[in-house]
Parts: sequence; C-alpha cells; structure tokens
Amino acid sequence: MQEQSKNHAVFIAVACLFNLTPGSADAQHNSTTALPDVIVSATRSEQYTDDLALTVDVLNRHNLDRQQIQDIRDTQENQTNLSVRHAPARFALTGPSNNTGREGNTGFNIRGMGSNRVLMLEDGIRIPHSYVYAGNAFGRDYVSIDMIERIEIVRGPASALYGSDGMGGLVNFVTRSPDTFLKQGLATNSAPKGQVSLGWSEDNQRTAISGTLASQWSTELSWLLHMASANSGALQNKGTNDVANIDRTTPNPQLNQDRSALVKLVYKPSNDQQHSLSMVHVDRESDVHLLSSISKLPYTGSSSQINNAVLDETANANMNRNRITLASQFKLMKSWADQLNVHIGMHNASSLQHGATDLNKSTDRIRDVSYNESSQQVGLQAEKIIRLSTDWTQKYIYGIDTSTANISNLYTGVAPLPPEVFPLKRFPDTRETGHAVFAQTEWLSDAWSITPGVRLDRFALDVTSQALFYPPAKQAGQSLSDSAVSPKLGVKWNATEQLSIFAQYAEGFKAPNANQVNGYFELSPIPGNPNYVEIVANPHLQPERSRNLEIGFRHRSSELNWEAAFFSGSFKQLIQDLKALGGTGLISDPLRFQTVNIDHARIDGFEIKGASDLGTIAGGRLRLPFAYGQAKGRNTSNQLPLNSIDPAHLMLGMQFSKNDWNLKIDAHHFSAKRPQDIDSASLLKNGLIQFSIPASTTFNVSAQWQMQQQLRITAAIYNLTQEKYWKWADVQGVAANSAVLDAFTQPGRFVRLTLSQAF
Repeated sequence: MQEQSKNHAVFIAVACLFNLTPGSADAQHNSTTALPDVIVSATRSEQYTDDLALTVDVLNRHNLDRQQIQDIRDTQENQTNLSVRHAPARFALTGPSNNTGREGNTGFNIRGMGSNRVLMLEDGIRIPHSYVYAGNAFGRDYVSIDMIERIEIVRGPASALYGSDGMGGLVNFVTRSPDTFLKQGLATNSAPKGQVSLGWSEDNQRTAISGTLASQWSTELSWLLHMASANSGALQNKGTNDVANIDRTTPNPQLNQDRSALVKLVYKPSNDQQHSLSMVHVDRESDVHLLSSISKLPYTGSSSQINNAVLDETANANMNRNRITLASQFKLMKSWADQLNVHIGMHNASSLQHGATDLNKSTDRIRDVSYNESSQQVGLQAEKIIRLSTDWTQKYIYGIDTSTANISNLYTGVAPLPPEVFPLKRFPDTRETGHAVFAQTEWLSDAWSITPGVRLDRFALDVTSQALFYPPAKQAGQSLSDSAVSPKLGVKWNATEQLSIFAQYAEGFKAPNANQVNGYFELSPIPGNPNYVEIVANPHLQPERSRNLEIGFRHRSSELNWEAAFFSGSFKQLIQDLKALGGTGLISDPLRFQTVNIDHARIDGFEIKGASDLGTIAGGRLRLPFAYGQAKGRNTSNQLPLNSIDPAHLMLGMQFSKNDWNLKIDAHHFSAKRPQDIDSASLLKNGLIQFSIPASTTFNVSAQWQMQQQLRITAAIYNLTQEKYWKWADVQGVAANSAVLDAFTQPGRFVRLTLSQAF
C-alpha cells in the first residue's frame, strides 16, 4: 500500500512537471465507486464512456450545477484542448479594426479544430453554423444551458457516424427529460415534480431564474415544461480606460436578455415503443452603446474623414432558434434489427444585427444585417446484437441520414459604405443538402472491443437565387457538389482488471459553406481605414479532409483514476477564412482577402486527466483532480504554425466532501503563446505582429451546501488573486501594438451564487 501511494504521488508530480493541458477532471466520477457516464453520441447508441475506444468528456447536470455553468463559454473551464472564443461588443460599423464583432460566444475549438469544424448537436439534431461575412459575424451560442441534462464532448473526427463538420469532434447537448424528475411508481395525475433555481454572477451582472415541472398524465404519457430567463451586462475585464472613444478598454454599456423554453412529451404505449416530442425556443437580445466606436477629438485627416467622424453609435443584436423534434424507438426483435430509431427534426434559426451611427457631417448611417437558416433533418437507425459464441458478441448499427438547410442573408439600411448599394446580400440564397448511409459493427468479448465503421456522404450547395447578391456583375454565385467516404476503426483491450488500452483511426471531412464559396465584399477608404479592401469569393473550394490516430490508456482503481491519450492528425485542403492575399490598398491594387484551401496541415498532442482519492480525512472524503494537455500544429505547406492551437493548460484541484458540504479549490495555469507559434501574416495586414499572450495562473474556490434535502446553495469565487490575463481564443487578430489590449482581458475576481429548490 505504501508503494502504491508513492506511485500515485509521483504520477501527479509528473503531470505538473510536464505542463500538460487539462481535461475534464471535474467531469470524472463524483466518487470512486460511481459508474462511468452513459452517452449516446460517440457510437449513436447508449454506452459507458469507459467502454469507448476514444476520448470523451461528459458534463452531467451535477457538474453543470456545481460549476455554475451559464453558457457554452463556461464549459471550457476544466477541459483539455478545448476553448470557446468570446468576442466583446466593440465593433465599429464605420471601419474595420482587429478582432472585432458582436457574435459573443462563437463556438468550440477541440484539439486545434474550431468554428464549424466541430459538430454541435442538440438531442442529436444539428445546430446552425456560424457565419462571418464582411464586418459581421454570427456565432453558434444557440443553446440554453438551463434546459440541458448533460453535455457530451467527443474528441477526434466524428464523420464516420455524423458526416460533415465533425473533423475536430462533436458536442452534443442532451435536454432534460421527465424521467429525471419522476420517481419510479409515481401515481398518475399526482402533484408535479420539479425544481426552481435562482442565480447571480458578478462578472457580467447576470441574474437568472429557471423552473422545471414534470409529471404523468397517465401510465403511458409523461411531460416536462422548462422555462428560463436571464438579464446580464457585458463581460467584465481588467481594462481601466473608461473614455468614450476608440481608446476605451472598459466594456461598453450593454444589456442582454435571454429567454428559453423546453416542452417535452414522452409517450410509452408499450414496452416495445417510446416516442418523444421536443419543442425548444431560445431567444437572445443584446443592446450595446458602442462608446468604443466614437472618434477621438480633434478630428483630423481629409475632409471625408472629418465628415465621417463618429459622434455616437449603438447596436442591437437579436438571435432566436425554434426546434421541434420527434424521436421514436421501436423494439422489433427481428432478424435484421432488434431496435429501430427514427428522428425527424425541424430547425428555424435567425439572427439580426442593427447598428446606428451618428456621423459628424455626413449622413447618419443605419445598417440591418440578418442571417437566416431553416433546416429539416431525418434519420433512420437500426441496431442488432448477435451472440457469436460464449466469448464473443457482435453489435450492428446502420442507417441513413438526410438533411436540407435553406440559408439567406440581407443587408439594408441608410448610407452604405462605398461602393455598396442597399439592399444587398453578401452571398446568394443557398440550399445545402446532404444524404448519407452509415454502418458500424462492434465485436465484443471480456477483453476486447473492435469497432470498424464507415459512412458515405453526398452533399450539394445549390444557389437558389442571385437576387440582391453584391455584385452580380462581377461575380455570380456558383453551386457545387461532392462526396466523401469516412472510415474508422477502434480497438480497446482490457489488459488487466484496472488498465485498458485503446486506439482509434478515423477520417473526417467538412464541406465548405455558402459564405466561404460565394461571399464577396469591397470597401473604399473610410476613417480608420485608408485602404481599398476586397474580400473575394472562391467557388473552387474543396472539402476539408482529415486523418486522425489516437492511442490512449485508462486506469481505474479505488485510489486513482486516470486517462491519457496521444493524438496525431493530418489535414488536407484545410479551409482558412479570409487569408491575406496581398495588395497595396490602392484602388488599382486593393488589400485582398479570400477563403482558401491550405494544402496540408498537421496537429499533434496529448491529454491526461484523472483524480486521486485520498480516502477519509477529518470525517470527509478528499480527492485531487488533475488535468493537463497540449497540442502543436503547423501548415506543412509552408511550415508556419497554425493559429487555431491553444496554449497548454494545467489544472490541479482539491475537493473535500463531508455530509452536506462540498468544497473545492482549483488552480489553472495557461502557458504563454509564443511569437514563434503564431502566423501573424495570416491574421493581420500590413506586416503587423500578433499579440502573444503571456503565461498566467488563476485560482478558484467553490462551495456547495445541501441546506435541506431539497434545498441547495452553491457559491464560488473566481480568479481569487485578481490575475490579469488573456485567453488566446479571444485575442486572435489583435496586434501587439494595439492601444486597447486590455479590452480583451478576462474578468478579475468575481463571485457567483446559485440557489436551487427541488419539490
């Protein structure tokens, strides 16, 4: 036993010395005796995480509540090689500046693959893409965390089961279900069960309330109703310059309103059938007073620049999403299938950004920019289990997927930037379609699991209307179609009762989107930008393709749980948005940007996560969670680094549980992003150098008290030492000589409180 404890201490020490990047140590078991989480996204069927030949992290409802996660940005806190970019509201409609936008939380980056290269699902239904065109961007934060039961994060290509977009991995948000609240044997028409939660967060002055009710109308029919509402301001930072002009580094005045609702009906007419109808509504609105856009006095430059100096600017952004999904399960017990799953989903998502700019002498400028996406998705999936012998079992999963998405955008307003003429569209109306067949089998024994799979996709991007596309005379929108084959092979070996070894080879792909293929923008000189700028379309884009190999180890015991994974991925035809092509900024030679395919790229790295259980101490249980990981990436065509790679991140924690109390302290160390690891030429124009963030260390303290059987309070203090630091995902595109670097810092010390009452 002494030797065993010594080994555990050495293991943790080694994790610290090697400065590895964290995994979801907090998403590990709450106790050493707890079973691993059950997920559905990794194999499209229910399976324990420890049985998988790949790396998966799960944030269940317990984790979400204890960590007080309020949006997708908060999910990155304890995760390895994962980030979520947050864009503060600083954008000036009158001219481009570095790292601007109002898209908020843009989406996930897993192992250096971000944006639309990470597939986002809600109950298995695709969440709309993010889009960036001209100076406007629309993120992917279409999810209300309050209605989520668990978040499944699958690392590595998922195209063998899900098709396009799953190159870096996938994130599946599973909504709450009546079964979560209803106990076995609940009488029909009895009083509803549920929960009410109140929350407050100091970092953005967020106040939130949510409530859930669930009950049974009959033995066959149960229901759930969830509603949530929150008001908040801008995310705070460490900026100190509170002036009302472009030198401002404190957040702009901002009011955010979030509303969401979930209705779910579950019908079980027999033991052989189950039908679930889900209806989701998410609505977000943000009003911002863009003080950071106001021009500095005295106004200088040409007469045009003086006339167009900004006196004031306001912006409003509204996003809403509606989804209805019918999911059915049939137990058939036929020769071709034991179970048949059917899902039909319909999405309608829209975003509108409104901006009003008060100019010095020129006509005041008003701009309304909208993005709309409506989609339909249908899937059929069959499952079959065959007993091959006393030692071996074979499981089949096969099916078809089909999807259609209609995508459009529109610019309207007053006084467009030259040479624009309103109304216009940055890319033509487009229909994206996809059809696929997939198959996966798994051979199982006590010691082995062997899982090959393959998927064949056929996708098309069809221009449905050229109307208002700017400028159709120069560049008409074009359609394209292609296909992809995505194989995978996973192997897991239970070497001992405590140790398992796994490996997976998987290929992935991502089809280009409508804006990448047909997006167009040009701009004449304006205040803040003395150059002619042109963003040109690229109708010759090819799908991105990847090959990934992952090898990992899992150890489970009563004293120490850990998991380590090493991954290596090669990428062909990787799409880089808005690559600088050159130009002098003259009308005859504008600064030109284009979305292009990079011939080859490579990403390598590793992750380690786990927890040591020190047993009973002072009448309670003490655990030491840890996580570490890092990645390196480069464009192998020119040997330049990939800017999508996050710095290494180390997390060490201490968690003490006793009776109704749970206390936790954790430390996070982020390595510096070195200049030699940044390709500044692809991020910035005119030879500027990208800001390289320094290393940082932060400390968080949290406590959870079960005051009564059904009453719980959670409190936490973040960034205890008031560390001034930046996250790489947030500052990509910010020049090192920028006067407003502090505007992109993370919040200082802040508090969060949550009170939950179950009934």
